[in-house]
Amino acid sequence: MNGNRGPYAGLRATVLGAARQGLAVSRFLLTEGALVTVSDQRSADQLAPALAALRDFAAQRGAPEPRFALGGHPLSLLDETDLLLLSGGVSPGIPIAEEARRRRIPLTNDGALTLRHCPVPVIGITGSAGKTTTTTLTGLMLEAAGFRAHVGGNIGVPLIDRLAQIAPGDKVVMELSSFQLELMDRSPAIAAVLNITPNHLDRHPSMSHYAAAKANILKHQERGDIAVLSADDAITGAWLRSGKVRIEAGEGQEEVYFPLQASLVGFTVERELTGNAGFLQDDRLTLRCNGRPDAVICKTDEVRLRGRHNLANILAAACLATIAGAPPAAARAVATTFAGVEHRLEIVRRRGDVTWVNDSIATAPERTVAAIRAFEEPLVLLLGGRDKNLPWAECAQAIQSGNVRCVVTFGEAAPLIEATLQEAAAELAVAGKSVIRVADLPAAVAAAVEVAQGGDVVLLAPGGTSFDAYADFAARGEHFRRLVEALP
Repeated sequence: MNGNRGPYAGLRATVLGAARQGLAVSRFLLTEGALVTVSDQRSADQLAPALAALRDFAAQRGAPEPRFALGGHPLSLLDETDLLLLSGGVSPGIPIAEEARRRRIPLTNDGALTLRHCPVPVIGITGSAGKTTTTTLTGLMLEAAGFRAHVGGNIGVPLIDRLAQIAPGDKVVMELSSFQLELMDRSPAIAAVLNITPNHLDRHPSMSHYAAAKANILKHQERGDIAVLSADDAITGAWLRSGKVRIEAGEGQEEVYFPLQASLVGFTVERELTGNAGFLQDDRLTLRCNGRPDAVICKTDEVRLRGRHNLANILAAACLATIAGAPPAAARAVATTFAGVEHRLEIVRRRGDVTWVNDSIATAPERTVAAIRAFEEPLVLLLGGRDKNLPWAECAQAIQSGNVRCVVTFGEAAPLIEATLQEAAAELAVAGKSVIRVADLPAAVAAAVEVAQGGDVVLLAPGGTSFDAYADFAARGEHFRRLVEALP
């Protein structure tokens, strides 16, 4: 705004990427009086509505008019840049970011600025799977306890857009991706790491690099902060037991080691834990936090979400919400009523005796395995999309040895998936399951109609990203929903 004398007034900021996060951080910087340049690979015609809206935003607030550099990220932008901001989809390894480091121009993103400027402590949540469900559950539990909760970050609205609306006493729950965490120079006061399994290895050069990004959510915590970690995950379980983060060196990543300064809270669906924790005790989700006696949240058969992985998500959320001030009753109210986030084991339709389920969020083979294990019914499994350079062997074994009756493959990854299924069949000495290859998702739905039998579940849990055919997993899931709803 005009006359702003804050830390960003007059600062020359270049924002790479004009998607949701990039536009949100541009609005924040314009409001603070920064001189903003937005750079994007796309053309002015492709971005016309977004650019016009950003110009109008600046004009309404008396902010400096934003500039635009479209069609690429020329290094000459750095000649007039004091701060480089990367949207989530922009890798810090691209030439302009590398050159910015060489010139000692600071790099940051919307997540880091949110943590820096949020007026109340932040609850931050990351993990390879379950982030969105756990973030949503945590926010709902806090609301059930009477708090005003602001939920966003990597999901929904970037919270950098809502800082002015956050009042003392409010709760902020923020989902953080590995892309956002790569550039973090501070950590949330309450942080959760749900799991770390192979993911985004098309972006991160190694598992070490990926795990180090995730560990940044803990790296800058201080005494008095709290870290909530899965005891069941191999990586986070080791951190919980040792009180230290240790990540071996890998491609693109030196060895990482630091002691955890925060108080540790574990959660598990495998056994009871000592100390503050959330755990499964027989058939009861049990919570022990803030020095209170053990409290039963609910029984497993009272939970509406399917799958053992969702029991873990509920326990993680209950720990986070309770630490932040919610009573166990609030966790119970949500755990026994919440039916799920769209595109996550979402029942689209029951057609005759066949149930159609949308788990488009399953963009990694490990997530497909979790989806398979959420069902006892025979499955017609739709697999495909674009591979992220992830291992498929465990998924193939789960298909060959489990309740999957037929696999329909589609998209770029179809040949890779079929080859891995054949290898698993030979290794396990079992007959290969029925496999049908088609070109795309509409053809996959049509094929599933032909092979599904009474009592089957047709499950879209692709294991690959959507980027071979769709803008994101949500667009793929919405297309699947329309296709299924249109069936006669």
